[in-house]
Amino acid sequence: MCGIIGYTGARAVPPILLDGLKRLEYRGYDSSGMALAGAGMMAELKEVGKVARLEAALQAESGLREFTGCGIAHTRWATHGVPSTVNAHPHCDGKREFAIVHNGIVENHHELRSHLEKKGYRFRSQTDSEVIVHLIADAYNGDLLAATAAALRQVSGTYGLAVVSVHHPGLIVAARKGSPLVIGLGSGENLIASDIAALLTHTRQVIYLNDGDIAAISPESVDLRDISNVPVEREVANIDWDAAAAEKGNYPHFMLKEIFEQPETIENAIRGRINYEMGTAILNGLGFSPCELAQISRIVIAACGSSMHAGMVAEYYFEDIAGISTSVEQAAEFRYRNPIIEPNTLVIPISQSGETADTIAAVREAVGKGAYISALCNVVGSTIAREAGRGVYLHAGPEISVASTKAFSSQVAVLLLMALLLGRNRRLSRSEGCELVREIEQTPELIRSVLAQAEEIRVIAKRYAGFDDFFYIGRGCLYPTALEGALKLKEISYVHAEGYHAAELKHGPISLLDERHPVLALANDIPGRDKILGNIQECRARRAPVVAVATAGDREVENLTDDVIFIPHCSRFIAPLPTTVALQLFAYYIAVERGCEIDQPRNLAKSVTVE
Repeated sequence: MCGIIGYTGARAVPPILLDGLKRLEYRGYDSSGMALAGAGMMAELKEVGKVARLEAALQAESGLREFTGCGIAHTRWATHGVPSTVNAHPHCDGKREFAIVHNGIVENHHELRSHLEKKGYRFRSQTDSEVIVHLIADAYNGDLLAATAAALRQVSGTYGLAVVSVHHPGLIVAARKGSPLVIGLGSGENLIASDIAALLTHTRQVIYLNDGDIAAISPESVDLRDISNVPVEREVANIDWDAAAAEKGNYPHFMLKEIFEQPETIENAIRGRINYEMGTAILNGLGFSPCELAQISRIVIAACGSSMHAGMVAEYYFEDIAGISTSVEQAAEFRYRNPIIEPNTLVIPISQSGETADTIAAVREAVGKGAYISALCNVVGSTIAREAGRGVYLHAGPEISVASTKAFSSQVAVLLLMALLLGRNRRLSRSEGCELVREIEQTPELIRSVLAQAEEIRVIAKRYAGFDDFFYIGRGCLYPTALEGALKLKEISYVHAEGYHAAELKHGPISLLDERHPVLALANDIPGRDKILGNIQECRARRAPVVAVATAGDREVENLTDDVIFIPHCSRFIAPLPTTVALQLFAYYIAVERGCEIDQPRNLAKSVTVE
């Protein structure tokens, strides 16, 4: 989950490392640090908390600010060991000749630590990562890459790793297994990072490392090997993201900016992917012929968090539009429950980052069981995108806020296009397809209509900012929408919020309802609305305040509830998108009122690269 940035070249190193850490801070912000390696000297600087504290500490170290050569830096999301200066990365060996930053988990660190302690090595931190730097020091015999490879051959677990040494000024050794790393190629300089967001202001030419790759990176060259020290070749890719997309601009938070970007990101998700004449979708990345599409008899969606909620919405799409039996699996359980993958099963892994460890494991399990794989990712060149081999990119641009907004809505839009394609390949008529295409086309304007009500939603949210518990209820494809709305509220405002299918209220949770437990009911004018109205009456009978999302002009819902957020009229397939945007704004403004850290909520990180 942590953020890694490294630089080697002629420019001053600390400003580049600091800029990279700021762009990576959404990956972890318990502590941060940097190591600067020169001939015969190793400078180390670490601080607990946000990168701003590291920046302030650097300002007090005038001798380091203009350091040239090479350096590595890290912003941490704690796994082993509490956030502290001693547990912060980088970690150095006892003689301060080697320094490492590490993202991942060393599963056998207890055995390795015991072995190294018997050889006289002394440990300063509680982290599993520290064993790696001592293993490198123990194996070093003049070749830093060979020593790193020898150390990693003893490690069980995952790693994205960068290493520097006083014996090799200007050289960074990087290695990857299960945790993303990308090399940025420059002129007379090169970089390494755990995310391309840290590279956007420096280069658009990158090399994505594969699992098992190890690289020696100097200002003028990149030497790629595998863990057995055999040379390998990797393709140079171009980043097409705009650097400005990773900036807040005039918005107070990335989350608000990304909420307001959703009309454009939905347009990007559907652009060039609709055949208007035939009323179907064009998704060349799927790589299926019409005959192969027709043979798909079952769909399994594997995902976590918001991506899983998008998959749950899509379950309704694939079954209602395409008539294909669909199930949604929590990716972390997929491989451990020995899933049954029948012939002609399509597995759709969904991950914004394309680096979610549990979803990667699900992909590998599905491949091993002979399933068709088609992935949904936002990041080009990510592990899931490469291992799946085919799929659809979201084109949502960089999403910096930890709480997913525009990536979620783009996932839902792309999944709807997939259902349309499969439906037209089966039982959906051309006229029905054309009608759905028209509805999909209108989605950006529907979302703009919701965004135009941001001030009204802020006023409503302010009235509920003092509550510490919330229930969200919905039916049909608005049930997973309720789950996503509750997740957003708990993620950024720390309010205990639970999403339920509305029918489940009577099966236990209703016992909690009183005037201190508001209910947010999704009462859009789609099938199931009348049942939701009954659920609202049940809530009011227990004195629970009720906020509703309803279709514009629905006075019946307005009269039944304490507050209502209106969205434009749309079909049941489109309704999750504008509804989700309204719920995002509601959560955002509650978090603002409560004074919460919006973009970097406590204990969370953007890319979950550990299981």
